Amino acid sequence: MTLIAIVLATLAAGLGSVWVAAALMRTGIGSQGSRFGAQHLLSLAAGALLATAFVHLLPEAFESQINPKALFVVLLLGLVFFFLLDKAELWHHGHEHRHALPEERGHAHGEHADAEHADGQHGHAHHHHGHTHNHSAGGWSLLTGDSVHCFGDGILIASAFMADMWLGIVAAISVLAHEVPHHMGDLVVLSGNGGRSQSKVALLKLSLAGAVTALGGVVGYFLVSSLADFLPYFLAIASSSFIYVALADLIPQLQRQLTAKQTVQQVVWLAIGMVVVSAVSTWAHGDHDHHGHAHGLAEQHEAHGTQDAHGDHDGHKH
Repeated sequence: MTLIAIVLATLAAGLGSVWVAAALMRTGIGSQGSRFGAQHLLSLAAGALLATAFVHLLPEAFESQINPKALFVVLLLGLVFFFLLDKAELWHHGHEHRHALPEERGHAHGEHADAEHADGQHGHAHHHHGHTHNHSAGGWSLLTGDSVHCFGDGILIASAFMADMWLGIVAAISVLAHEVPHHMGDLVVLSGNGGRSQSKVALLKLSLAGAVTALGGVVGYFLVSSLADFLPYFLAIASSSFIYVALADLIPQLQRQLTAKQTVQQVVWLAIGMVVVSAVSTWAHGDHDHHGHAHGLAEQHEAHGTQDAHGDHDGHKH
């Protein structure tokens, strides 16, 4: 049952994020001039990831009997690991194509001087501008990176499911949320100027990469099952991934000179992401505790009834 849930959730997160991204682009959401832009999506995703890490995953890990210091060390090492993985360009995220988001398409079609100037300011290698014109080679590089990233996401989601079913669902939703704005950029890069046919091919390729999340989920299920005692460590690693993505990838994209109104909107959407995840956590744990309490009362009642039956039987016997 758990394995089936993991497969369904990872497919929903991997494929769902791609299809939601494509649907949003088709409706114009996230594009320049839209009331709900890419900045809002990024803020929402960052809030969801941070809340998932600090409200769900870490508390679950610290409920174990493992020394908290050991879990903090794993959390720290996880942050360093994802930083190095990012440096190796295997963890392809939005920082490689943030200027290719729908609201910034103009930059991806010729304003290379501005892109180079932005690179100099922010210290990022936004080399996907070149991919817009020659997206064949760069596209496969992007898909390889996305596949590796999706595989890792699948393992993290499986780890959450092995701890608690609701925890896994929340982790899958958070993964979906933070992948949507990045897949929008991926679709722009892979589609280039190829028209509708190229867009369909791009959607198919990205969907295949997203489906690798399910493979990661299956591997994660058997990996965590065989290493059940290390589950809190897996949850700490999952937390480090979510924290790193939020703080090193998403939030830096929000650090721009904006008007007071735009800044308030960012904070509001960040808070919405946190509140939604926290509300789900409170509701899920309340429901879980209620069922657990009811189950416990049923067991006590059953045990009491059995004891009474034995007592009556013994009394009858005497």
